[in-house]
Amino acid sequence: MNGKRALIAMSGGVDSSVAAFLTKEAGFDCAGATMKLFSNEDIGVEGESRCCSLDDVEDARSVANRLGIPFFVFNFSDNFRREVIERFIAAYKSGATPNPCIDCNRFLKFDKFFSRAKELDIGHIVTGHYAAVYYDAASRRWGLKKGADESKDQSYVLYSLTQEQLAHTLLPLGGMSKAEVREAALENGFVNAKKRESQDICFVPDGDYAAFIEHYTREPNCPGDFVDGGGRVLGRHRGFVRYTIGQRRGLGLSLREPLYVCAKRAADNTVVLGRSEELFSKSLTASELNLIACDRLVAPTRVKAKVRYKQREQWATVEQTAEDRIRVDFDEPQRAVTPGQAVVLYDGDCVVGGGTIE
Repeated sequence: MNGKRALIAMSGGVDSSVAAFLTKEAGFDCAGATMKLFSNEDIGVEGESRCCSLDDVEDARSVANRLGIPFFVFNFSDNFRREVIERFIAAYKSGATPNPCIDCNRFLKFDKFFSRAKELDIGHIVTGHYAAVYYDAASRRWGLKKGADESKDQSYVLYSLTQEQLAHTLLPLGGMSKAEVREAALENGFVNAKKRESQDICFVPDGDYAAFIEHYTREPNCPGDFVDGGGRVLGRHRGFVRYTIGQRRGLGLSLREPLYVCAKRAADNTVVLGRSEELFSKSLTASELNLIACDRLVAPTRVKAKVRYKQREQWATVEQTAEDRIRVDFDEPQRAVTPGQAVVLYDGDCVVGGGTIE
């Protein structure tokens, strides 16, 4: 692979546009590409969704033209449907709460997109994530660090990167703040310099996961029972995919005290409610393990861990219990540890690794 050639994943947003600019300024022979992941018909949206729209493609093309670099559109819709949308639905139907952005990075940006770069003899891929790649000479391993802008750090959603992928990935925004990125876009006259960010899952733009799953599968979300920890029926729910661990509002019940969603059981289609204190746990197990800082955790290790994207890391001890599995014991009980989400481990600003919470 040609190490001075770089393929930039350009979403049409300001972050990937500035990443493209910085990569070209660093002397790389650049090309830009937008991934076509789905059509509106796939997700049941009329008009343009806020991601993968024609406007996004044209914004990315405009920036590429301004930078004087080639631009492509890669159709990865089959892969996205199989590896992201169908995984998302399967997880919800099993009672888990998935993070499709992690799967998109794992299976699309840093797998399919990376493979396309190799086919084109391009040595690096570039994204607009707020994180940093580094090489540790002592361990002879590539590593991943948090972005300098703590409010924008995206290292959590990149924990699944492999050594090969890290070795061929550039993250130019790792040392920048969002304000600096927008300033660079304005200075270069990018059409998307003031474009707002979407906070939604791209293929569920209105946030109604249950309605999306019903539309996509053509199957109704079957009602069932709300129960307490002892199995006593408290009322009826509208399909357990509509609820998340820790939820209190929107249950549609008249209760004598505040109760929260503590568990979702696909086997008998029940949603378990309990008091706030029942949401706390001191340990978890996780599978689909990926380690960045080492090949294997040979002994119980002190780390900081986070179980949600926006959570601050918490002190814990992690032990690898099998080739693909870890146990994490927190110093203090954590609220609403949710199956399907990721637990990501840190040593200071460096990502140790992570896995999917069971």
